[in-house]
Amino acid sequence: MTHSIPARRRFVQVACGLALAVASSLPAHGAEDVIRVFMDHARILKLDRPVAKVIIGNASVADVAVSDPQTIILTGKSYGTTNLVILDQTGNAIVDERIMVSVDEANTLRVFKQTSRSVYSCSPSCEEHVQATAPNP
Repeated sequence: MTHSIPARRRFVQVACGLALAVASSLPAHGAEDVIRVFMDHARILKLDRPVAKVIIGNASVADVAVSDPQTIILTGKSYGTTNLVILDQTGNAIVDERIMVSVDEANTLRVFKQTSRSVYSCSPSCEEHVQATAPNP
């Protein structure tokens, strides 16, 4: 009976060690790369090789423009997430990342009335932000 307690303790130590080893080899939740941009702001992306093709998942969330063969300008259009894929001349992905467009919290005011919400951009004076909607086909 006295041998079962140390054996049990040793088993728990080994099990915890294995669990830590497995957990450390997995990617952390939320650790994936996300390119963040504020709504109505631009962000410049410098690339290491020339761009051949640029694909944005949802053009109502973000827009991209090619400034020169190695410079992309990403603009946040409305709140949300989408993805950005940039290919080189041979079709290899230079960038394949998630884009998150959010509001610049430092300059906003939110007004909640029951179930509706209004967002005001307050720089320098407060103006209500009306989120663009996609046209109906």
